[in-house]
Amino acid sequence: MEQFEHKFKIFSCRGSRYLAEKIAASLKTELGKTEVTVFSDGEFQPAYNESVRGATVFIVQSTFPPTENLIELLLMIDAARRASAYKVIAVMPYFGWARQDRKDRPRVSIGAKLVANLLSAAGCDRVMTCDLHADQIQGFFDFPVDHIYASSVFLPYLRSLNIENLSIASPDMGGAKRANAYSRILGVPMIICHKSRAKANVVDSMTAIGEVEDRNIVIVDDMVDTAGTITKCADMLKEKGALSVRAVCTHPVLSGKAYERIAACSLEEFIVTDTIPLRSDVDTSKFSVLSIAPIFAEVIDKVYHFKPISDSFVF
Repeated sequence: MEQFEHKFKIFSCRGSRYLAEKIAASLKTELGKTEVTVFSDGEFQPAYNESVRGATVFIVQSTFPPTENLIELLLMIDAARRASAYKVIAVMPYFGWARQDRKDRPRVSIGAKLVANLLSAAGCDRVMTCDLHADQIQGFFDFPVDHIYASSVFLPYLRSLNIENLSIASPDMGGAKRANAYSRILGVPMIICHKSRAKANVVDSMTAIGEVEDRNIVIVDDMVDTAGTITKCADMLKEKGALSVRAVCTHPVLSGKAYERIAACSLEEFIVTDTIPLRSDVDTSKFSVLSIAPIFAEVIDKVYHFKPISDSFVF
């Protein structure tokens, strides 16, 4: 009897097609064919235009706003499962709702757990994601999670800049672990910015813990939403005598007046990945975009061929 060898196919939802094309190019393959039927009331129905029977199906989609991006991913997973795919793997460079990882006040949802449950109910077998807002979100899943670190692309870039008197800063206490990892690997001092909030997305006051004067500082964060914290942090560090301030951010959510704040603040450079696309109608002259696609392509290839992926991670 002839031995069965399952196929490999990579597809994309509409929101992350730009990134899926890069991943497919790195894998020296082409994206699978899909279509989305949109009804008059806004409801939509994605479909595969080629067979996925017996295939390991990778579906690329970051779940940034609007919510339709998550719903489209769930529908694509369900369609692949019902079309007899061998395995269905969600490639989610940006995992939305990750900030809702606990009950931080009464009568609120734990959105990250709910999304994990939805992925499981849709028929997902595995998730690949990058720089979760909280590492413990991996425990919300009852199937494997490949948690990739964007440091794989950020660290080589920072080294290439050959910055003297470099210090790594965390924009808040919650990011201290991430900043400490960067400072340890690069062998440079660390600074922690302590903030207090008047309410969500509004920073009340901020101060710095560590040596700031005459240092070239790189602020490290996993995601930037309204950019209120990171721009206030940059301006504060500059006022305290920093020679220059850059920022590294994995997920450029950048809602509201974020782009305007970044353009007007003391940041010399804003280094991001392409897990979320930047807007094309605003000033992005301060931005440097590093692609995460080669890292995801490497992990996808290893998972498909049942190879260990531990050496693909920096920390």
